[in-house]
Amino acid sequence: MSYILAIDQGTTSSRAILFDKDLQPVQVAQQEFPQHFPASGWVEHDPADLWATTEQTARDVMAKAGIGPEQVAGIGITNQRETTLVWDADSGETLHNAIVWQDRRTADTCAFLRASGHEDMISETTGLLLDPYFSGTKVKWILDNVAGARDRARAGKLRFGTVDCFLIWKFTGGRVHATDATNAARTLIYDIRKGEWSAEICDLLDIPMSMLPEVRDCAADFGVTGVLGGEIPILGVAGDQQAATIGQACFMPGMMKSTYGTGCFALLNTGDVPVRSQNRLLTTIAYQFDGKSTYALEGSIFIAGAVVQWLRDGLGIIENAGETQALAEAADPVQDVVIVPAFTGLGAPYWAPDCRGAVFGLTRGSGPAEFARAALESVGYQTRDLVQAMQADWASGQGRTTLRVDGGMAASDWTMQFLADILGAPVDRPEVLETTALGVAWLAGMRAGIYPDREEFAAGWARSARFEPRLPQFERDRRYGRWQAAVAATLGVPAG
Repeated sequence: MSYILAIDQGTTSSRAILFDKDLQPVQVAQQEFPQHFPASGWVEHDPADLWATTEQTARDVMAKAGIGPEQVAGIGITNQRETTLVWDADSGETLHNAIVWQDRRTADTCAFLRASGHEDMISETTGLLLDPYFSGTKVKWILDNVAGARDRARAGKLRFGTVDCFLIWKFTGGRVHATDATNAARTLIYDIRKGEWSAEICDLLDIPMSMLPEVRDCAADFGVTGVLGGEIPILGVAGDQQAATIGQACFMPGMMKSTYGTGCFALLNTGDVPVRSQNRLLTTIAYQFDGKSTYALEGSIFIAGAVVQWLRDGLGIIENAGETQALAEAADPVQDVVIVPAFTGLGAPYWAPDCRGAVFGLTRGSGPAEFARAALESVGYQTRDLVQAMQADWASGQGRTTLRVDGGMAASDWTMQFLADILGAPVDRPEVLETTALGVAWLAGMRAGIYPDREEFAAGWARSARFEPRLPQFERDRRYGRWQAAVAATLGVPAG
């Protein structure tokens, strides 16, 4: 039993990654699935697609490796967070498509709760902002809009879960209704300080607590599945960004990771203290072991890798993402083109979902190279916004912080060097960029007894490259000042 099966159920695809006894990935299987957009601002998944692609990729990766279930010591599950499902407690039949984290249909509900004076209580309890992003108002919408749902919920006949919880239910044939603390912390109905569901918020949203799963540690027993040809225990669960934090071994207060995919998510470990942000960041649970939560400040950037996709698909100035580095290197150093990629609004610390993107500093000489450089630089500028907000919120975080990076854009040397330059701090890229799957694999393997404990795992973290800042302080601040002025103009706020 020398393998761990890591399941990474994401927003656009499901993946299964098999890790060996040395915590090295040996096989990967992946399947994409359709996205559904039934109305403006609505995003849904067919629950059958989530389960079918998860089950099939798990079968495929074992077949590719030529192993059977008796050789798998455990399963770890990491997942797109906040995506919401409700199903029948007896049949397991879902009442509605999964409402995806990106979905904005509950904006009016959030506005009503805010106008009614509930935002401070909800934020203090959950660490989250009152926003459609999170699960709570999505559950309310399903109960309000599916015929008979609320009566069935009050009768104890319905179950709610995020994607991890739904997969555990399916894997165990309905025997286990459980989630982990990191996913519970993203629902808008979980008290992150008390470590329990909030009866007050559930009452406010009219969500019967009988619907809610049991909350367990990230490394815990989540039941046994027999659907993969034999019995395999499920031993580790964490939401995707927390799994990446674990995979980056950010176990000490002050350590920070940033994942660069379509968007960007940065987490700063604040230890056993849940720091309430004064800069519109989220307070969340980074991980939970032995019933004890470790907290983090989290900031999200809506557009990171997506700005490169825009260069390719929107402007047609590149054919593939790999061309951007050479273009950026060839850009005219005299030009100060700034792109504010607010295609779907600006994330933390602005939280301005209604503003839209803008380009500043264009001249007759501005061309593909300048656009490519400005696009990559926008990721660094937005990261500095997050880092400064985190350091302002957490006094102990002041000073030089090393940032650990992962995700697709982390492979770009040019982008990572600019990131170090604009932050004025080192940027470390690990040997294993698949940190999300690595984190949840370690959780399951550690629980199974085939992987090392936390200290040894952290000691084994290895970087493939370190990027040290080279830009002089005055130039760093001048460029960042240009970015701040561009953001202010985009928001319609006078630069101060």
